[in-house]
Amino acid sequence: MSPISTDWSTEAIVARREKYYAASQRAFVPYKTPLIFAKGDRQYLWDEKGRKYIDLLGMNVCISVGHNHPTVTRAVTEQINQLQHCTTMFYHPVPAHFAEELVARMPAGHDWVVHFTNSGTEAIDLALVMAQMFTGNIDMLALRNAYHGATIGAQSLTGISGFRHDIPLLGGIHHMANPDPYRGVFGEDTAAYLAEIDRTIQYSTSGKLAGFIVEPIQGYGGIVETPPGYLKAAAETVRARGGVLIVDEVQSGFGRTGDNFWAFEGHAIVPEIVVMAKGIGNGFPLGAVVAERHVAEMLAGKFSFHTYGASPMSCAAGRAVLQVIDEEKLQQNSKKVGASLRKVLDRLHQKHEIVGAVRGHGLMLAIELVTDRKSKTPAAKETADVFERSRDNGLVMSKSGANRNILRMVPPMCITEADVAQVEDALERSFAGY
Repeated sequence: MSPISTDWSTEAIVARREKYYAASQRAFVPYKTPLIFAKGDRQYLWDEKGRKYIDLLGMNVCISVGHNHPTVTRAVTEQINQLQHCTTMFYHPVPAHFAEELVARMPAGHDWVVHFTNSGTEAIDLALVMAQMFTGNIDMLALRNAYHGATIGAQSLTGISGFRHDIPLLGGIHHMANPDPYRGVFGEDTAAYLAEIDRTIQYSTSGKLAGFIVEPIQGYGGIVETPPGYLKAAAETVRARGGVLIVDEVQSGFGRTGDNFWAFEGHAIVPEIVVMAKGIGNGFPLGAVVAERHVAEMLAGKFSFHTYGASPMSCAAGRAVLQVIDEEKLQQNSKKVGASLRKVLDRLHQKHEIVGAVRGHGLMLAIELVTDRKSKTPAAKETADVFERSRDNGLVMSKSGANRNILRMVPPMCITEADVAQVEDALERSFAGY
């Protein structure tokens, strides 16, 4: 059989995408000129013309241990050579082993169980159903500026208009003021944000809750971390109203924050439900809902199926990811290199008036650009300019946030101190004139 050919000419790649992709899949293009990637190795990428980049985006936080990591590649290759797919109606040891290994990463003293999905968005939907079924309640609390996905359920929970289609979304979901010390309506007053939870329950719900879903560090929203004490107090309020706490660790999990394996561990809480995806499989399609058994058991009477959710191939990748994180000490590296990169961003803040704020934890970092530091007016046009320049200077980042004025950096966790020096030089050139 003859090999399947692929046309790698730039013009042909762009033309085929424009002709055959639906508008909904063509819309997610960050750069003015399409960026086409042909190869990756750990924290580096090469385009179709052979130009090298430092990847500060990790393919939307999916590449956790590095592009083309040999341990992950070997694990997946070995599984493919044995069996490419096994539906969950039949048994296979690899997904079960991976479930056991994920449970071992969760807080001790709880009876955790795992449901594998194809993606984080599907996992969010399942977590929503699980909370409503377990509690018998409908009303869900979520935060403004949060991003949880693009399906009907996930975008209903999302608090950014750019991700919410102009169609009827799910009822019973109430978005509250985001506890953002920099841009939030109550500034640094954590108590005021907690009081907003009480007001939302009193005026917008039946008084009974299914739960509260929260990112410990908002990813697409601009690396906004919930302040100390907020999550613990919020969880107590929600549980008093019959609800459960759902933590979205899709972007912040697997050691990326440096201090902990899960971001919620820094807030002295244990959620009933944890959603994870992206870095879980280092780019292979995989997500998971990890929940306390007594909560998850409420779905036992109904058929809940995700076609590739427990794929032995993806779960083999997931097992390898955990192995690499441990053996290469990538959580510790996230803390160390993340601190160095944060210093670079702080220096930019001191030098360039357009940098309104620098935020981050470990290898979840962001620069927010404003036209004036006092008014905090989002500098969307200038952000787009710096973003384009950063590509010219060999960096791949994310332009995110509700106002598209935030440069987000979530690189593979194998990035090095030597890379940081190159990043600083590239950013200085990108910010020249600002």
